[in-house]
Amino acid sequence: MDGLRLTRTGLVPEVQLFLAEDPTIFWARLEAQAGHKMPAPFWATAWGGGQAVARYVLDAPETVAGRRVLDLGSGSGLVAIAAAMAGASVVVANDIDPYASAAIRANARVNGVHVIPLSTDLLDLTPDAIADIRAEVVLAGDAFYNDQLADRVLPFLLAAAQRDTLVVAGDPGRGRIPSEDWQVVTTYPVSSLIGEDAELTAASVLTPRNYARLPVPG
Repeated sequence: MDGLRLTRTGLVPEVQLFLAEDPTIFWARLEAQAGHKMPAPFWATAWGGGQAVARYVLDAPETVAGRRVLDLGSGSGLVAIAAAMAGASVVVANDIDPYASAAIRANARVNGVHVIPLSTDLLDLTPDAIADIRAEVVLAGDAFYNDQLADRVLPFLLAAAQRDTLVVAGDPGRGRIPSEDWQVVTTYPVSSLIGEDAELTAASVLTPRNYARLPVPG
């Protein structure tokens, strides 16, 4: 698609992604082609929180190796692809944007890994329905970019942790993750972010408090 370029992020150079050269221009081009308003193409950018989680699973592959992994709000598929590279047995990349599903397939293909796109809005499902996915690890790369989404994602992730699922989330410091419920595992420097994230210089990997402990990469 015009406006996308195969590139690598500074924090996760192992992964190649088709990303927008200019996200604003690319969004306008998508709307012009469609002839109507469209949601922002979040899948065409490698967000800081996603880069941090992808880096983490590559640095600490034992987190996902041999396990069934769900990547929530997968976007470009960066985190899902990293999990597959780290040895996950099955990786489901969930994003409700149909363009994201196409991007995930293309990005997985160019990186030589198998990832299963899933477009169902899991945040609307009951815990029993979510359990049908049988995920042993839930990754959420950058799912707290506005208050409304954070209010839906946080209970989902905490409910998953209560079912003995390993939960790993990334956040570049937007201030929407309550510290009383979450703890920082490690923090990575990030750069070349866009939009409201342009001034952010670090992204943290977090996990719910009082549940399974995550390895700290050396």
